[in-house]
Amino acid sequence: MDALDWLVRRPIAHRGYHDRTAGRLENTLSAARAAVAHDFAIECDLQVTADGHAVVFHDDHLERLTDGKGPIRALTLAEVRALRLNGTTERIPTLAELLETVAGRVPLVIEMKSPWNGDHRLEAAAAPLLAAYRGPAAVMSFDPDSMRAMRELLPAMPRGLTADAFRPDPEMPAFTDWQRYRLSHLLAATEVKASFVSYGIADLPALAPALALARGLRLITWTIRSRAQLAKAYRWTEQVTFEGFDPDAIA
Repeated sequence: MDALDWLVRRPIAHRGYHDRTAGRLENTLSAARAAVAHDFAIECDLQVTADGHAVVFHDDHLERLTDGKGPIRALTLAEVRALRLNGTTERIPTLAELLETVAGRVPLVIEMKSPWNGDHRLEAAAAPLLAAYRGPAAVMSFDPDSMRAMRELLPAMPRGLTADAFRPDPEMPAFTDWQRYRLSHLLAATEVKASFVSYGIADLPALAPALALARGLRLITWTIRSRAQLAKAYRWTEQVTFEGFDPDAIA
């Protein structure tokens, strides 16, 4: 049995099994509990606070999901904890709270949200918590430098590269053509000793993820939102990261 069989055993709930109509926002403890109840693995995102704590949140800025404003990295943990998630009584959870809530019952696939500037406070904050965690977990990032840092801090933790075609995106740095090529073609996979790849469904099939799979890396995809995408995903990859539906109901 491959050491990462757990990564592809079950569908992966994107930012937890969230459902705004049911009051479960993305990356919340309620979304994590719902994923556990359905035996789905959990994909989640980590950011770091100004005082060096790992918190579970996707966006670089607070406005879309909270009553706060500005970059989350500019706030202390106490300031982040004072915020409310829109339309709920929940707060932004810490990584420690997420780990305690999941408690090894389903796998965690954790995306490190990199500032792309060599700042590794997030990796330093997350590594000791993950080292003490007793459950299946892996880390990944669009930024290979984040995975280099995790390789140094926590070499036993499975690492992955998140990628797609790296088209111009306002949420990403302005990459050069060479940088886009290097990232989309997973050229850092060997250097960071990646054991899996998470590749965007819109850009599949593609040579780089196919070669990664042929070389023995596990291959998952994001973000699946329909039956048609689900069928495409299972044709080209081993497992899906999904949201907005129950893949068990239509698989």
